[in-house]
Formats: sequence, structure tokens, C-alpha cells
Amino acid sequence: MAGRTHSYQTNLKWVGANVAPFQKHDRSYEIACEGKPTLLGSSDQTFRGNKGRWNPEDLLVASLSACHHLWYMGLCAAAGIEVKAYEDAAEGEMVEERIGEGGQFTRVILRPRVTLAQGADKARAKELHHTAHEKCFIARSVNFPVHHEPTIEVE
Repeated sequence: MAGRTHSYQTNLKWVGANVAPFQKHDRSYEIACEGKPTLLGSSDQTFRGNKGRWNPEDLLVASLSACHHLWYMGLCAAAGIEVKAYEDAAEGEMVEERIGEGGQFTRVILRPRVTLAQGADKARAKELHHTAHEKCFIARSVNFPVHHEPTIEVE
């Protein structure tokens, strides 16, 4: 089967206030994508951002969590494993070697908590987390480890 290329477009618009001195400007922005609700963003509060808005770090961790979830649910459906509930308490770690010099994520841990229908194959359901991790587009695109620590329960 031949490969496919997918393209994604978003628009970011700064909506923050330009205050003096400029170094203290409001870092608020909006991310729009046709046909979808607008995301309200800012920098992390640590970097003079608005804690009530999504920051790029939140979005990265959320993207990894969502991608894993979608792959996992599809794999379970294909394997005939009925999932009754799924939650993930994902956590990312970012390190700045020198303050003000930038930094990078060093890891993300996904902690999916899955409840299966009675009689479901718990061992197979746990294995599918590994497969979901191998297939997740976002996890395959980052240069740091993405770990998963699933908890599987049966009704």
C-alpha cells in the first residue's frame, strides 16, 4: 500500500495587549481551525502567561494523550474488546538547562485507566497499549520518551 500525506492548517492570532514595556506584553493568543472551536492560548504562567488559557506545553501533552487514546480505542474495537470507560492522567516534564535559554521536554507519562466490559480479555487489552504507542503519530514524532502506565479493570 502506498503512503499518504496529510496536511493540517491552523491560524494563530495574537490578541494580547501591547503594554509598556513590551517585555510585559499580554501573551494571549487564539488558535483557529476552520469548522472547530477556537482555542484560547497563552504562555505558561511561569513565563508570564495566563494560567486560564492553554499553553503549548499543555497542548503537546494533550496531543500525546489524545493520539494514544484514539489508537487504543480503535485497536480494542478491531480486537472485539469492549471499553466501557477510558481516562488518562497524562503528565509531561520539561527542563530548562539555563533559565531564559529555552528547554525541551524530557518525557511524558500517560496513565490511562481503562474499564472493560465483563468477560473482556484483560491481558490482550493491556498489550494493545503497547501497539497504540507504536502507532501513535504524535508519539512517533517527538524526540523524547513517551511512557505509558495503564491500569486495566473489568466491570
